[in-house]
Amino acid sequence: MYTEKEIKEKLRNKGLKITPQRVAVLNAVYTLNNHPTAQHIMDFVHKKYSNVSAGTIYKTLDTLVEKGMITKVRTTHDATRYDGRTENHHHLYNNENNSIEDYINKKLDLMLDVFFKENSIPGYEISSIDVHINGKYQKGVE
Repeated sequence: MYTEKEIKEKLRNKGLKITPQRVAVLNAVYTLNNHPTAQHIMDFVHKKYSNVSAGTIYKTLDTLVEKGMITKVRTTHDATRYDGRTENHHHLYNNENNSIEDYINKKLDLMLDVFFKENSIPGYEISSIDVHINGKYQKGVE
């Protein structure tokens, strides 16, 4: 979780004007930290700033994605979700409750890098690789 001062510094470093709406939306993504939907973000922002429109929140989310401050996470089951973690990582999708968890595995990252260096896709420039793993946790197994 980031302080308001840290959030403002992040916006400044990306060349963005610091507005209460941008601070509130970015704070929501970081605070919720569970790959929230735009609706979850709106609900969170409206607790403090009830007059911020849905359009402003969507536009702010698009700007933050465009500047690389957050990423969009698309699922097959529900709306686009947002992720405040921008470093390379993968996702575990729980089929039972539609939750998403971050999955970090450096060995997998290395394996994917090596694989695509050796098996390039003709005419295609890869900008990033992230794996979406669908499944569910087994009861009693850790």
